Amino acid sequence: MEYRRTLSQEAAAAKAGFSLSTGQRFEKDPRLPSQKKTERRRGRSKPDPLAGVWETDVLPLLGTCSGIRPITVLEELGRRYPDEDWERRRRTLERRIETWKALHGPDQEVMFRQEHPPGQQALSDFTDVAELAVTIAGQPLDHRLYHFTLAFSGWEHAEVVLGGESFVALTHGLQNALWALGGVPAEHRTDSLSAAFRNLDAEARKDLTERYEALCAHYRMTPTRNNRGVAHENGSIESRHGHLKSRLDQALTLRGSRDFATLDDYRRFVAEVVGRHNARQRKMFDLERPALKDLPARRTTDFEEATAYVTSSGGFTLRKVFYTVPSRLIGHRLKVHIHDDRLDCLLGGTLVLTLPRGRAPQRGKGKRGHVIDYRHVIHSLRCKPQALLNLVYRDDLFPRAAYRRAWEALSAKLDPRLACRIMVGLLWLAHERACEADLAAALDTVLDAGQLPDLAALQRRFAATAADAPALTVTLPTAAAYDALLPTAGAAQ
Repeated sequence: MEYRRTLSQEAAAAKAGFSLSTGQRFEKDPRLPSQKKTERRRGRSKPDPLAGVWETDVLPLLGTCSGIRPITVLEELGRRYPDEDWERRRRTLERRIETWKALHGPDQEVMFRQEHPPGQQALSDFTDVAELAVTIAGQPLDHRLYHFTLAFSGWEHAEVVLGGESFVALTHGLQNALWALGGVPAEHRTDSLSAAFRNLDAEARKDLTERYEALCAHYRMTPTRNNRGVAHENGSIESRHGHLKSRLDQALTLRGSRDFATLDDYRRFVAEVVGRHNARQRKMFDLERPALKDLPARRTTDFEEATAYVTSSGGFTLRKVFYTVPSRLIGHRLKVHIHDDRLDCLLGGTLVLTLPRGRAPQRGKGKRGHVIDYRHVIHSLRCKPQALLNLVYRDDLFPRAAYRRAWEALSAKLDPRLACRIMVGLLWLAHERACEADLAAALDTVLDAGQLPDLAALQRRFAATAADAPALTVTLPTAAAYDALLPTAGAAQ
């Protein structure tokens, strides 16, 4: 007001740091805000868009239908009053319902944040990573990740799981994580093993529970589980699923390709990404490491056992999947160790071969999967090439896409008997000359040119040559040369 005595209203407001409108308001009423009487808030300037339905329609729905959503209420109002434009009132309805729930709604669940002492708790779970769109040699990889983490330090372990969320995958992943960690926490928490229990009867569930408790007892860990369907009780790992997948997605983007030559290459990639994260958690892990218990002297079983009889078909069936084996095993019973990604087949106590694990098709009753190695049966198929025509697992017999293309071209243009003989001859050539990849490349070249494979020409191309066997020269010493090895007469005396 001092400036106003000598300056204009605009200049005085500018000097005082006010806007002109504020200066005008102060000049009209110089009282401080605290000296002014509290005025009643002015009423609504526009008509209430929910007048006529809030009391009669909306409130009864909110009172009787617990958890009803605003969009459901809006749709119900549209059904009751079809002539009204309710979409324009959606935001008003949502804000009004939100305010009503805050004042009159039911109590909500409260989350209690927990402290995690070092070495106390580890958590593990499976997470689907289909959004990463990873491919192996151009083929989509249907998989998920087993994810293990320490609640205190955030140290993590992740590995690729090809099958479902099975107990075998949990056992294998958990033990790998503990041995990579180099210690054992006091408690291990899971999500009730609901996936592992799926489709099991009561006796099988009891057996699985006992096996899981035995696993934890071997490592001196206390097994705990969150309540079924309550994911936030496993929140220390649920939130980290998203971070892990984000890191993998970013690493794949930087890599420039989501395709890997082999599954092992992808597994190494996942391990490298997780390893870089653990390096950043090093300080926290150094605080937690002394609180971990020592590992036991050895691992425990991380597979399931089954017995399989090798039939005259040259293989055995296990869990709706047919596997071929070397024909010399026909008539024998094999002890099979079932892992997540492979089968270890033992004859007595001797490991005779390892097979990739197959899965039965999900759709169609009675359908069976096939894991076929053409090298197991090609010697018999060469004697009976016509068996190829209607072979049950014919489509799974071909080791590469080029061989399947060759069969399709041959069967479409030649007599079936001739097509079978040529195709079996190609498979025998690939096996006999150990040229499966090179022969596949040659077949692709021929087929791309619109021609049919010429078996005789390919046999000449991949035939063994004399140069394959190196020439060796053996020089024999003379008999007199051995005299130097004999003791002298004087030395003998």
